[in-house]
Amino acid sequence: MKLSDFKYNLPEKHIAQHPPKNRSSCRTMVLDRENESIHEIKFIDILDFMEEGDCLVVNETKVFPARLEGTKDKTDARVEVFLLRELEKGLWEVQVKPARKVRVGNRLSIGDDLTCDVIDNTISGGRVVRFNYSGDFYEIVEKIGRSPLPPYVKREPIPEDKDNYQTIFASKRGAVAAPTGGLHFDKSMINKISKKGVKITPILLHLGLGAFRPVMVEDLSRHKMDSEYYEIHKETADIINETKKNKKNVIAVGASVVRVLETSVTSEGWAKPGGGWTDKFVYPPYDFKIVNRLITNFHMPSSTVLMMVCAFANRDFVFKAYRKALREKYNFLGFGDAMFII
Repeated sequence: MKLSDFKYNLPEKHIAQHPPKNRSSCRTMVLDRENESIHEIKFIDILDFMEEGDCLVVNETKVFPARLEGTKDKTDARVEVFLLRELEKGLWEVQVKPARKVRVGNRLSIGDDLTCDVIDNTISGGRVVRFNYSGDFYEIVEKIGRSPLPPYVKREPIPEDKDNYQTIFASKRGAVAAPTGGLHFDKSMINKISKKGVKITPILLHLGLGAFRPVMVEDLSRHKMDSEYYEIHKETADIINETKKNKKNVIAVGASVVRVLETSVTSEGWAKPGGGWTDKFVYPPYDFKIVNRLITNFHMPSSTVLMMVCAFANRDFVFKAYRKALREKYNFLGFGDAMFII
């Protein structure tokens, strides 16, 4: 398939700018792949499609306040420094705005206790910087940084974003984008899922800005995903493999979970513990080895996440659901409504 196969018109009015007041009450489409039927429910009612012995795999990454405001030494020009990933202690890959004002050799001042020296350019147009500070870097950033929001959220950040753009599974700091499939869950719903006998188990993928990076080539085999750090623990791998052996459902909460499990899979189709960096790109046609149910959102046209969804459920069926969602005024993207593919 080609890039043009995943285009559709998404009016801005359908892009949610704020999360629903009640996370688990959002509108949800259940796509049944066996008979290509579509059911409309509230998110909380996906419990009706879960069984004892199933497992729910979630991403435990935590978004940190990666947007820093600073000034360029000598000129006092204002600069935004967006933290992308830590390369080693104190050394970071970042994006800077306006990029044309920031060159190798510049020093940027960020608050009273933090400066950074620009030491290199990156292929993607970013910078490599070395931070100068005393104490704990992340504690400093937590105090002075602002929560990142997706580029499709066209409003000013508000204090509530720090909690709203975070899943209840978030425990390991390192992401600059939330795994939005998990934003629909609340503590009450998790308790009900556990009482039903469904095991909830975490993986880790620290999401960067790659999820928002557009695909620029018509031939999808030529697209390169950004590398992102992942971990899958032995306990998680054991739970998933036991679920598969018992012929129960492995339910992935979001595309990030799918990418990790498809990265870690053995040649025999079992989940393998480990960690490292993944640039896994899943697009049609694709033979999924582990996941057989997927919780996700309604995604941006021509995005890599939409391509993954169309690999999981065939493209024509997915686009039928998207057309229905647009007609019936569903909310799209990270703060929007949900889809459960069974």
